Amino acid sequence: MQKLPNSYCLRSELLSKKFRGKTGPAFMFSHARNIIAGSKQDRTFITGIYTVAGIYCSNCGEELGWKYIQAYEERQKFKEGRFIIERAKIIKEY
Repeated sequence: MQKLPNSYCLRSELLSKKFRGKTGPAFMFSHARNIIAGSKQDRTFITGIYTVAGIYCSNCGEELGWKYIQAYEERQKFKEGRFIIERAKIIKEY
């Protein structure tokens, strides 16, 4: 059986460090690799209601954060298609 590489994001794809997840600080990325998206669900956050999907590492199944599928408020549309990854789930590599 082939081992899949761990999930990852590139620093150049980091859009913001000003998000909060279940475990504390979280980052917004434009892309995330080697992830599996869960089922879509509507969730209410401080900034409004969104359709999101949980994202998981394709290698180990660890929950990493979520992907914004749809924003219902016009001013929040920039989040659509973006990924939120919790800081506690990030390992910095050089």
